[in-house]
Parts: sequence; structure tokens; C-alpha cells
Amino acid sequence: MLTIITIAAMAAALAIGLAANHYRRRRAPQAADEEAAPISDLISPLETLAVLLVAFVIVVAAESFGSAGQAVGAEAHRVDQLYEVADYAPEPQRERIQADAVCYARAILAYEWPQMDKDGRKSPEVSVWSSDFRRPFKELARTDADILALLVDADDQRSVARQTRLSEAAPAIPRIVYWFMVVALAATIGAFAFGLPAKRSPSHMVLLFVLAALFTGSLLLIADIDRPFSGQIRIDSTAMEDTVGDIGEDFTEDHPGRPLPCDSRGARTPDDAEAPGR
Repeated sequence: MLTIITIAAMAAALAIGLAANHYRRRRAPQAADEEAAPISDLISPLETLAVLLVAFVIVVAAESFGSAGQAVGAEAHRVDQLYEVADYAPEPQRERIQADAVCYARAILAYEWPQMDKDGRKSPEVSVWSSDFRRPFKELARTDADILALLVDADDQRSVARQTRLSEAAPAIPRIVYWFMVVALAATIGAFAFGLPAKRSPSHMVLLFVLAALFTGSLLLIADIDRPFSGQIRIDSTAMEDTVGDIGEDFTEDHPGRPLPCDSRGARTPDDAEAPGR
């Protein structure tokens, strides 16, 4: 819907500008030529405003997109790091932390990632595993403070990366700013079309349509990258998928024959939910 409205607004501005130019020159062709210079003077500051506004908004949207991509990679790395650091913890805490890491990563892909293009809310199926990390942490506090410090640090960085990923899912550009930009660019295109000289060559029309296409493309690009997890240009879940594969294989090798407390989608299994102390 946003794309359709944007294209329609720019096309309407171009059509209205050309129609107004034609009407003005039919009514008073000689006077219209005399007014060409003053009209050009008025278009210049409008053009400057439109270009500066587009440049500013593109920078903001690109920074948000970059932050989202970094958060996705950081979260996947921290989950992998948490699994590796747990190797230094004693049993049974080591197995539990590593199992929770695998289930957390699976739940991210199955439950939280599909809703990233909507509202970016936390998924309870994921949060249950981040909360479960604290159980073995409390047990380690009484036995090994050094390992606990490493685990807590890795888990804290994982939590920060997850929160950043979720917050960046929301648009960074307020809707009122986006629509103000659409109005500014549409007014610029309409003004260019209105100010075309009476004796114009085909190159004038070509350049006008090229400019309209570039402005429209800029708006669509901004709208697309402002939602990092949807649209044509989006961040995928490859980093977390790789982590799921790596630590899933590691768990099978490190704990042969031991079942995970979750299914393939990261949902807690009934047996684990009913286990004492879980």
C-alpha cells in the first residue's frame, strides 16, 4: 500500500504539473515566457530542500539497516560463544547451558524471526530459554565464580544483541517525516513540470521523467530499507541458521545419546517441562 501511494503521488504531481504548464501557456503564451525566470528562481530552493531531505532520510534509514544487520550477526555469534564458554563449566550445568543455547537458537528461527517483519516483539518461546540460562548460573555462583563471570558476560551481550535486533525491526523514519518527504518531492516534480519552457526539446521531457523516476525510486528505496526484515532488501537469518547447525552438531558430539529439552523448532518438550527443577 505504501509503495502504491508513493508512486501514485509522484505520478499525479507530474501529470498536474504538465497539465498546469499546458494550460498556462495556452492562456497567455507570451506572459508565460516572461515568467519563466521567476518560476525558476522559486523552484531552486524547493529543489534544495527536497535533495537535502532525501539525503538525510537515506542516511538515517541506512544506519538503522546497518545496526539491524550487526545485531543479527552479533546475536548469532554470542549464542555460539555462550555454548563454547559453557565447555569450562562442570556437569550438569554444562549440558544444561549448551542445550538451552541450541533450543534458544532454534526458537529464534521458528518463532521470533517470522514476526520480525511485522512488529518485532519478543517471542515467549524464545524468552523461556533465555530465562532458563539463569538456573545453572545460580548453581555456578556457589561453585565457580570465574566461569560464572564469563557466562554472564556472554549472556548479557546476547541479550543486548537480541534487544537491538528487535528494536531495529520497527521503522526508524517516522511516518509523518516520510510523507512530508513525499509531498516535498512531489511538489518539486510538479514545479519542474510547470516551469518547462514553451520552446522545449524532447530532452526536457526525458530529463523530467528521469528525475521523476529517480525521486520515486529514492522514496521506494527508503521505505524498503527502513524495514530491515521485510521487503526486497532485507536481512535474512543465515547467521543464526549457521549457529544452529554448528552448536547442534557440537551438542550431539559432546553429549552422545542425551536428548535436547526441546523439539526441532525450539519448543520445550513435555518431558523437560515436567522434570524436577525445570
